[in-house]
Amino acid sequence: MLDRVECYAFTALCSVNFFISCLIFSAVSREQREPYMDEIFHIPQAQKYCQGKFNQWDPMITTLPGLYLLSVGVIKPAVWLADFSGAVVCSTAMLRFVNLLFNCGNLYVLYLIICRLHFKDKSRLASRRVLSALTLSTFPVLYFFTFLYYTDAGSTFFTLFAYLMCLYGSHKASALLGICAILFRQTNIIWVAFCAGTVVAQKMDEAWRVEQSKKRDEKTPSQIPLSVSGVRRVAKFLLDYLTTPASVKTVILSAWPYGVVGVGFVTFVVLNNGIVVGDRSSHEACLNFPQLFYFFSFTLVFSLPVSLCYHRLVRFVQSLRKHPFLFLLMAAVSLLLIWKFTFVHKYLLADNRHFPFYVWKRIFQKHHLIRFLLVPGYLFAAWNFLDALKFKSFFWILAFSACLVAATVPQKLLEFRYFILPYLLYRVHVPLPSLPRLLLEFALYTAVNAATLYIFIYKTFHWPDSTAVQRFMW
Repeated sequence: MLDRVECYAFTALCSVNFFISCLIFSAVSREQREPYMDEIFHIPQAQKYCQGKFNQWDPMITTLPGLYLLSVGVIKPAVWLADFSGAVVCSTAMLRFVNLLFNCGNLYVLYLIICRLHFKDKSRLASRRVLSALTLSTFPVLYFFTFLYYTDAGSTFFTLFAYLMCLYGSHKASALLGICAILFRQTNIIWVAFCAGTVVAQKMDEAWRVEQSKKRDEKTPSQIPLSVSGVRRVAKFLLDYLTTPASVKTVILSAWPYGVVGVGFVTFVVLNNGIVVGDRSSHEACLNFPQLFYFFSFTLVFSLPVSLCYHRLVRFVQSLRKHPFLFLLMAAVSLLLIWKFTFVHKYLLADNRHFPFYVWKRIFQKHHLIRFLLVPGYLFAAWNFLDALKFKSFFWILAFSACLVAATVPQKLLEFRYFILPYLLYRVHVPLPSLPRLLLEFALYTAVNAATLYIFIYKTFHWPDSTAVQRFMW
């Protein structure tokens, strides 16, 4: 009976969410009828595909044609059934509407992931699972691009769908969906690797438990060993596990579908002479380690209602007292990374239509020492991030951390859209917060969405050398 009530409640919530999103979509499309920002590349390319011109490609587009192929696959049958013709077929509004469908898909997939990860005590968690899924589907950075023709909504959908199949053990389906995610954005290969990493981590957890039970060790694999001896013990276990033929065979048999995707991606990179398809001069990889600090700060801000509490602050102070030299070492390393590895993309300094431009201008450019003075805040944000995941196994955290580094550090441009997937994957794994905290999180997201969409629609401006209307956006 309760499952049926939860099902009805979730279905009703999906309908209300879609209705409200349609109203917002109508307002955005009415005010901004023409392609805006990156849409000036995406929309004409999709329209060429709609006309069957699959051999024409805009060299300024950096991603693979997954979004355009799927758009044509959705729109063409729809307009044929509805007997539409003329300019409405593959128009700007019609193409943008595809992302509205992805928003519905993201809500559903997030709900299924949360149900899979938080399946205990169904009677108490039902409302919290539903509200968590709704809240995360309206995550401000992701939700904003639901109303424009960008790759984010589709990229997020296929990546989360791939991870859902991984959680259910359907690794061939997961790998196939991972390919779809890569066709939307090449960097999603990292999250395909994460799916493989979770499989390997699970096998390592099992082997670790067996080894510790033989030694009658009381420590569990979920504990992060901060001591030198603990780190040495885990390092020895990893070396032994990854060099034992039986263990390697187990890993290969479990994760081979992801390996096939990996080999295919390496082949693509070699043939393409790089990951980026076009506009390579503006998308060069580098070791921008402070991107990790920006991500941790970003995560702290958006998870504030559900992650921060008095007891966690107390535990942080206790950790400082217990491991002062460790925190001093981390602070020193952070200062060094900021000093030697801070890169600033030309777009961040030149394009005043994006919010990161103002974050950089009003915080980091106030004084050259500001970036160093923020280190204590970065350390707390990183500690808070790991503390929220302390219930996960050590090997899972290791896999996620490696993928997080790979997804953020090589990016030269500070772009909040790059943080969408790691944030959502982090958020679905933390323990389900209480209902009041979830309501606060939903209120925060709603307020941010309302503000950013209002600013985009109504607070327009003009550049001195252009008559085109400019709008603020993420």
